[in-house]
Amino acid sequence: MKRRTALTLLATAPVALSLSIAGRANAAETHVVKIQGFKFLPKELDVKVGDTIEFRQGDNAPHTATARDKSWDTGTLGNGESAQIKVVADMGTSYFCKFHPMMKGTLNITG
Repeated sequence: MKRRTALTLLATAPVALSLSIAGRANAAETHVVKIQGFKFLPKELDVKVGDTIEFRQGDNAPHTATARDKSWDTGTLGNGESAQIKVVADMGTSYFCKFHPMMKGTLNITG
């Protein structure tokens, strides 16, 4: 490799690395909320617009994850079933189970 080519690669490597890291920081993520022991785990979740939340049901009783403002709902989930919702800016952030209203969760949405 020629010296000029090697110096050019060394000079541009930090820029390429920082762009790669920035791209991953803004990438959509999938978050898992377990439904277990008649609780949403975690009870509070930080998410970004564009992320996906997967609700995984682990109880024998049926459950839902339903926004208080009715803007989204997983439908009824039986043991071993799951459902996904996409995070959008104007969706409800407080949710509960229709069958067991004492089960509550909160989404903290950014971006």
